[in-house]
Amino acid sequence: MKCDRENCRADIAEGEERCLHGRVLCEDCYMDALSPAKTCDPWAVRSASIAGSTGDTMQSGGLQGKILDLLKKNGGLPLAELAQRLAVRPGDLEREIAALRHMEKVRAAMVHGSKVITLW
Repeated sequence: MKCDRENCRADIAEGEERCLHGRVLCEDCYMDALSPAKTCDPWAVRSASIAGSTGDTMQSGGLQGKILDLLKKNGGLPLAELAQRLAVRPGDLEREIAALRHMEKVRAAMVHGSKVITLW
């Protein structure tokens, strides 16, 4: 059986499929559908800015650090290209981008008619 999500189409072992709104999804796509990344969350931005103003350091390591390094080297990149260069699923990357957006480290911008992720 295959995942119904167009950009996934992963093989699903029998008994491991998840059904949502009449679609058969793999576990990763099911979790992405249930809990989509929210890049525009005023409370998260406020919390991040308060934490930063009280001296709490917000270290971005691991994947977030790699994202920031890649954007420093290349300027803005489309989300799909960023995911490909980092070899991560787009859904996982979107969650990391949302967290960095809340910390006001990255943002989305329109460049030559396409949406790219850039440094804040």
